[in-house]
Amino acid sequence: MRSRFTAFVRGDTAYLLRTWHASTRPRRLDLTGGPRYTRLEIVGQTGGSLFETVATVHFRAFHTAGVLEENSEFRREGGQWFYLSSL
Repeated sequence: MRSRFTAFVRGDTAYLLRTWHASTRPRRLDLTGGPRYTRLEIVGQTGGSLFETVATVHFRAFHTAGVLEENSEFRREGGQWFYLSSL
């Protein structure tokens, strides 16, 4: 989650697409004109241990125009975590 937030801050669309699950990944991602993120707060999480393949992260991403609050679902495949969807 933190690495994806950093990618949003830096505008690293290649990383975001690489870490997005293939079943929900958009063909393109354009961050032009989007909010400028300033801080990430992890509110809570479930799952994500070495023996699990599904995890959720509840977070708040602060930006210049306000706050994005979301529960995100992640799935591990081949030892790598992928963003799946917003719950």
